[in-house]
Amino acid sequence: MPARFAAGSPATHTGVVNLDAIVLSGKSIRLEPLSPAHAEALVAASAGDPELYRWSAVPIGREAVLGYIETALAWRAAGTALAFVHVRLADGAVLGSTRFFDMERWAWPAGHARHGNPHPDACEIGYTWLTHSALRTAANTEAKLLMLTHAFEAWNVLRVCLHTDARNRRSQAAIERIGGKFEGILRAHRMAADFTPRDSYRYSIVAPEWPAVKERLLGLLER
Repeated sequence: MPARFAAGSPATHTGVVNLDAIVLSGKSIRLEPLSPAHAEALVAASAGDPELYRWSAVPIGREAVLGYIETALAWRAAGTALAFVHVRLADGAVLGSTRFFDMERWAWPAGHARHGNPHPDACEIGYTWLTHSALRTAANTEAKLLMLTHAFEAWNVLRVCLHTDARNRRSQAAIERIGGKFEGILRAHRMAADFTPRDSYRYSIVAPEWPAVKERLLGLLER
């Protein structure tokens, strides 16, 4: 099965975002920065039913995984993305990957409270995929809680976006479940996993909504 991933290049941004390596730990998973050391574990995680990743850009096979990691590290060096692997705390198994990307640092005028802020003003969470055994577990919900908490409470972002293929009903339901607000459909927005122009469903969470979304996520995890 060919790799469902294209290296590409991230969008253009204003300024350079400070992307220090961070580890985000929860009760059942840990998000640690993606590195070459995770290659073999990711090869194993993405192996299996290729139909599972029909609408997602997932590296399948060792060569694709190495390219995936190389691109992620290049984007981090450029200050435009920060990729993680999901690690299950119970046994250290690597379950998949996710990332912050499409970092935006706005051109605030001198004297503004946000002028000179080294962190992003807005970002996207995406490139998320999990191995089959981690689906319908708390892994994705807890990962979103960890990442959104860092985005809104450490970086103090104003908006987090999430996009998904218009055909990916499962992903749309998952984003709506955690409190993402549907904004509309972006036509021919990105290249899809099947190498066609992809229409994207666009969702977002803005800073004033974060407390309610956080409470919702904590409630989902408690269940």
